[in-house]
Amino acid sequence: MGAGHDHGHTHAPAGGTATAAYRGRLRVALSITLTVMVVEIVGGVVADSLALVADSAHMATDALGLGMALLAIHFANLPPSGNRTFGLARAEILAALANCLLLLGVGGYVLYEAIHRFVTPADTEGGLTIVFGAIGLVANMISLTLLMRGQKESLNVRGAFLEVAADALGSVAVLISATVILTTGWQTADPIASLVIGLMIVPRTFKLLRETLDVLLEAAPKDVDISEVRAHILALDGVEDIHDLHAWTITSGMPVLSAHVVVRSDVLSAIGHEKMLHELQGCLGDHFDVEHCTFQLEPSGHAEHEARLCH
Repeated sequence: MGAGHDHGHTHAPAGGTATAAYRGRLRVALSITLTVMVVEIVGGVVADSLALVADSAHMATDALGLGMALLAIHFANLPPSGNRTFGLARAEILAALANCLLLLGVGGYVLYEAIHRFVTPADTEGGLTIVFGAIGLVANMISLTLLMRGQKESLNVRGAFLEVAADALGSVAVLISATVILTTGWQTADPIASLVIGLMIVPRTFKLLRETLDVLLEAAPKDVDISEVRAHILALDGVEDIHDLHAWTITSGMPVLSAHVVVRSDVLSAIGHEKMLHELQGCLGDHFDVEHCTFQLEPSGHAEHEARLCH
């Protein structure tokens, strides 16, 4: 005896994945980033400021990251096909992973160049660096405002948000170092600011990387405690056991769960399969952040006849 039940609700909007709602904001942020990147490259070369060039290089990866995020949204919201029953929703998670690799690469390069400048100091023009750094900071703050809400709902948007956030902090470091150089002439402030930028990038990147790998390795969603889910299901009247309980995330805003639930035959005869399935769905929907669920109802002893690969 088996019955499948799938309430097709997810946390993604009806028009696509959770990230799709922020497509327009990502486009605006990309336009701002590209503009400021060019301005900072010119300013860094003219002022001979490594901190400014480092910030512009990070802006370049921001632009690439934002572009990948937008491209991933396009593919993730294509309709499912016969071979890809969830469509290409995981494209957004792959974009977040690519953003992590970009951030790590930029962070390593900035740290390397900063150490090199300690050995071979440059003559940085503090006044020009302040002007270009201020432009970068204002632009970054606008982009952060646009992406603030989306980064709470999507790993893809969070990857872009963290890159812009690191840029904003980098711009602050640039302004501080340029001010020190302008007022004291201490050129070492420039590579120190570059070190700070690099060190700000790495920890946030590893956190995003861990969350991204959790999705790719199909770990349970962070708001879902599997032991609590099991306890709630077992507490339902008539449920004797539960096995093959799995919860994972397809992409941000799309958590799913499946389980084989052993129910007493007399209970199923009394209330029917549909009633039991609705009770199971209500249990998950009321207490946990999972609405897309599939249950198989089984009588006692049925698990012994299932293939071992199902466990």
